[in-house]
Amino acid sequence: MKRRELMLGAAALTLAGCSDSKISRKYYGPLADGIIVRKGERRMFLLNGKQVIASYDVDLGFTPTGHKVKSGDGRTPEGQYFIDRRNYNSAYHLSLGISYPNARDRAEAKALGVDPGGDIFIHGEGNPVERLLSDWTWGCIAVKNREMEEVYAMVRTGTPVLIYA
Repeated sequence: MKRRELMLGAAALTLAGCSDSKISRKYYGPLADGIIVRKGERRMFLLNGKQVIASYDVDLGFTPTGHKVKSGDGRTPEGQYFIDRRNYNSAYHLSLGISYPNARDRAEAKALGVDPGGDIFIHGEGNPVERLLSDWTWGCIAVKNREMEEVYAMVRTGTPVLIYA
């Protein structure tokens, strides 16, 4: 009998360790069905229909003006994209992948003979030194970690993302 109790206790402790430790807040409101990023304002808006359900200050790529053209240019893309993946184990405290490059981006890069790059995300904060800077990412859209927990809970794969200059 003692062995069975020990096994059950060990199983309970193991399952307790599998909780969403990166996400400390729960969200029960409406899901976002659209995301708008206004680069010039450094703001991101989550929408449900035409209603803004949340908004956040953001940091962008270290070259914040202009559309992303090639890998390593430090620019955040502009245009219409979609959330194409969710990364719970991100180095930046959760992340949501943006479908950059789209067909237009690939065609423009090909015409210029350059690699369009990729791996553009909405994510949490980087290391403490990076957080002291404005526009510190390599083209991503960054929010505070606590805000990223909320964004991660509100946004699903397939959500459209419009990024404006």
